[in-house]
Amino acid sequence: MAKTANQAVRQEMSSMERLGLRVSSMINHPVAQAQRWVTIHRLDTDGDREWEEVLSVIAETDELELILNDDGSVTVRWEQQEFEAAGRVEVEFEQEEEAAPF
Repeated sequence: MAKTANQAVRQEMSSMERLGLRVSSMINHPVAQAQRWVTIHRLDTDGDREWEEVLSVIAETDELELILNDDGSVTVRWEQQEFEAAGRVEVEFEQEEEAAPF
């Protein structure tokens, strides 16, 4: 069966895109956001050039602190931003007295 011109051609992600997506999703994970740090491990499939480029981007970002670990992993830390702190509103609920069921 021949492919028609209307069929989408599947494009493979580059290794840089794949690594960037993995690191981004790790940083944006709810647990990492709550603790404000994440440790990123280099996989066998991560090339030298791609790994160094991602570390360079992280290191150049003012809000992020980069810690190189002895095992080759990298810990990324960040502080709570002012807009995050201002956006959190703790709501206290007053307990209403419930009417007796009888």
